[in-house]
Amino acid sequence: MTTLADVVDLVHGWYPPHTADSWDAVGLVLGDPAQQVRKVMLAVDPSPAVAKEAAEWKADLLVVHHPLLLKPVHGFAATTPKGRTLATLAGANCALLTAHTNADQALGGVSEALAHAVGLEDLTPIVAAPGEPRDKIIVFVPSDAAAPVRAAVAEAGAGALGNYDHCTFTATGQGRFRPLDGADPAIGTIGDIAVVEEDRVEVLAPRKLRRTVLEAMLAAHPYEEPAYDVIELGDPGFTETGTGRIGRLPEPQTLREFAQRVAEALPETAHGTRVGGDPEREVRRVAVCGGAGDFLLPQLSSADIDVYLTSDLRHHPASEFLEHGGPALVDVAHWAAESMWLPVVQKRLDDALGDTVVSRVSTTPTDPWTFRI
Repeated sequence: MTTLADVVDLVHGWYPPHTADSWDAVGLVLGDPAQQVRKVMLAVDPSPAVAKEAAEWKADLLVVHHPLLLKPVHGFAATTPKGRTLATLAGANCALLTAHTNADQALGGVSEALAHAVGLEDLTPIVAAPGEPRDKIIVFVPSDAAAPVRAAVAEAGAGALGNYDHCTFTATGQGRFRPLDGADPAIGTIGDIAVVEEDRVEVLAPRKLRRTVLEAMLAAHPYEEPAYDVIELGDPGFTETGTGRIGRLPEPQTLREFAQRVAEALPETAHGTRVGGDPEREVRRVAVCGGAGDFLLPQLSSADIDVYLTSDLRHHPASEFLEHGGPALVDVAHWAAESMWLPVVQKRLDDALGDTVVSRVSTTPTDPWTFRI
């Protein structure tokens, strides 16, 4: 049996809640973690119409991108749209789970899905997420006792690098010390200087595990008073996750051709695909940001890109951006851009849960604009 807790753990593993912005509201909104999940629906918005669709399909869980309760409320009576959404879901025993800014930045997230949808390759973040704080721990240990110390720190969580673990470096030298009265030396004699062949063992560890790793090292070390260093490492400044994505097209296109490519890749909306720039401009490198992206305009005005694809661009920031002679702009509907993420999550769920759970992308368009004249 697949429980709600099982699905939540999967989604949080892909899109960790701690990576969400501080103002955001993500995670499980409604539902009993112990309840069984057989059917999962995915949508951008937790609107009353989407909740109705989920209830009629008898979904056990609705996974959405936009939070339902981003600001504090004192109740959720069905006299408001938010209240009607919760009333409908609760009445159908359908849970609600949100992945918002934590899904924006992640691998397999919203901006990455948009970039892949328009055919971009070799993706990197526009703004890389900070790397996990790490320490370098250096300990000096008799050579014949180094193996247990290396094993102990590895078991405590140190020495993991990407797809590798038990990663350490060892150099050999001589340690000198003199045990004094009151000491109980594992090697040497009280009052005499001892010279010992020692290994300098270096290992990287997550800073959050510092105490655990040091305790494991001290427990495995034969000395009463081991010599060791803890060096806090700076952020290297690059990760695979972060805000937005920059990639390249397999072959250069004109701006007009690229805009047509975007229009064909995204769902049709009344908003359409708006373009700022010379239609014949050559496009090779493209920046994208799913959702409202004008906060990145200052950073991208002098970036090595040819066009910026995003949503909700305002008049004055967009005008000033183009007047500086920087990249072109392509502005698409917010809902359409973020909907590219839903099939990605669906495939991940299908791959992880097999035929024990059925998933479906909502067919209810929640773009607020319905027509244009």
